[in-house]
Amino acid sequence: MPYLQLDVPTRYPVELKRQAALRFAALYARIMQTSIDRVTVGFRELGEGNLWSALGGEPEPAAILMCDVRSGRPPEQRAELAQALIDICVELLGLRSDRLVVEFTQHTGDEMYRAAGGWGPDWSKVEAETNTSV
Repeated sequence: MPYLQLDVPTRYPVELKRQAALRFAALYARIMQTSIDRVTVGFRELGEGNLWSALGGEPEPAAILMCDVRSGRPPEQRAELAQALIDICVELLGLRSDRLVVEFTQHTGDEMYRAAGGWGPDWSKVEAETNTSV
């Protein structure tokens, strides 16, 4: 954790997804005050006609970015991340900001397990202080 999953109604070149994943991870690490090596990014290219939003009453192609994160950050910090992620999606992927939703699901550290380290620790301000170079 964290896991950032972007569902989109189109397909993108691998190199563009790689570039977006790197920017998402670096941004996440900086704003959420953690290490970049904790971040995993996934793209689900659902294809034309498979993802819609009827925000204005008429369905239009849309996108959603799901963020499964460790709990502990205030809403303002998550809002800063959400807007910055939207900005990258608009710039790099050409998505419409008015048809892109960012949703957060927060988990405690013991809801994430890694073979290389066991249960994840809960996020704390101590982690933020030790990752200031990110």
